[in-house]
Amino acid sequence: MQKPGNVLFIIIDQLRVDCLNGALAAHVDLPNLRAFMDEAVTFDRHFSVTNPCGPSRASILTGQYAMNHRSIRNGTPLRHDTPNIATEIRKAGYLPMLFGYTDTSADPRVFDPGDPILTSYENPMAGFHEVIEMRLEESYPWQSYLMQKGYEFEKYWDVYKPVSPNGGAPRLNDPALYRAEDSDTAFLTDAFLSSIAPYKDQNWFAHLTYIRPHPPLVAPAPYNDMYDPDALPLPAGFADVADESAMHPFFGPAMEKQSAKDFVEGFDTLDPTPENARTLRAVYLGLATEVDHHVGRVIQFLKDSGQYDDTLVVITADHGEMLGDRHTWGKMTVYDAAYHTPLIIRMPGNQDQAGTVVTVPTESIDITPTILDWVGQSIPNTMDGRSLMPLLQGEVPEDWRSYSFSELDFSAPENPSLWQQQLGTGNSDSCLGILRDDRYTLVEFAAELPPLLFDYQGKGEMENVAENPDYAADLARLGRMMLRHRMRNMDHTLSLCSLTPDGAKTKPRY
Repeated sequence: MQKPGNVLFIIIDQLRVDCLNGALAAHVDLPNLRAFMDEAVTFDRHFSVTNPCGPSRASILTGQYAMNHRSIRNGTPLRHDTPNIATEIRKAGYLPMLFGYTDTSADPRVFDPGDPILTSYENPMAGFHEVIEMRLEESYPWQSYLMQKGYEFEKYWDVYKPVSPNGGAPRLNDPALYRAEDSDTAFLTDAFLSSIAPYKDQNWFAHLTYIRPHPPLVAPAPYNDMYDPDALPLPAGFADVADESAMHPFFGPAMEKQSAKDFVEGFDTLDPTPENARTLRAVYLGLATEVDHHVGRVIQFLKDSGQYDDTLVVITADHGEMLGDRHTWGKMTVYDAAYHTPLIIRMPGNQDQAGTVVTVPTESIDITPTILDWVGQSIPNTMDGRSLMPLLQGEVPEDWRSYSFSELDFSAPENPSLWQQQLGTGNSDSCLGILRDDRYTLVEFAAELPPLLFDYQGKGEMENVAENPDYAADLARLGRMMLRHRMRNMDHTLSLCSLTPDGAKTKPRY
């Protein structure tokens, strides 16, 4: 079968959508991503269906909600027989090349207990051909490269500590010990460009995953102090931490789990001052600009080699980042900043839609079905997501979803999480669901905890109206929507298959 062309699937780790459109957009220079948006279709209401890194990527790459794949924490195994983008793209004749990482925890049932694959959650998902390993906690090729370049560090994590240019005590936004041309982002891009070049005369599939701007927040010059912290807006939320905690019992542990000091190496204590928050936000934006520069190199390579108009290019993020908003760092919370992610897709032959914006809700589980649809490969019934192909072509199916849905598991079976300790929840009820429609966001908990309801025609996420009797009907309606959503999206692996006298027969899900 003649394949339609190349596929380049880029994930930028922890990139907030408002860097491109929203509160931070006016404060960060992302010329290459913005230029790409002018040539592609942007999905404005795109959300990750779960957090953090491992679970979010499991959902993206398998097209499944977390309630079905159940790889719900970093370190929770993914079932070995779960179809994913790599296993299915192989059926279409592509070699699924991985440049970076998928943060997949292997199924211990198919490995010997002594196999080292069971000691890390950062392994590649089944089916991928790992061309270059770039895992945050390992990155052995990059470590080796730095050593060969003459950089000296006692321990790997020392690489991520800011270094004072004058030998004094380091500041939060001092540069990394490595030069920009030797950074992890530059190294990965160089490896991709040199490795993919020989494939010019054949169709290829590449999954390119950038760890930045994920912490530790340290950037090489000039990105470390590219942005003036004083010029940045303060994090959103109540001025008083107590007011944040008072909104719901969930938020106390959420704020305690990670703080600013956890986002930078070499600072064991770091006061949560507005100045420190702004400085770390400035470094984050510098890292985002560095990634943008290298994404620009990749796009330019496609153009220069004559492959741009034959390549489906998908650029997204695995999840968002609170970045000090609501006195919270990381993504283990319920607010949009942790889930709302960019999604930009340029499809060959779709120039009529260049620069358009899709405003209906889309989810991270839609990406894999879209890629499979484009290459002409059937989409397994295991996948909960739907192909975005009609939306890319300017059409909205009549039965398209009117809301988005996300989940979060906040348990820790080996050592009970802060939520479990403070809320008294167990391993099976330390989880929540989030449903967002045109007006409201509903958060429901499996444990005996009150719901959260945000009204975006009111104060939005700054006010929980769940206990306001005026909202009782909407609270009940949204609760029914969430229940029906879960019922409709129960595991479909074999549910549409029937054994008949003529053998197994399967109906397509969509």
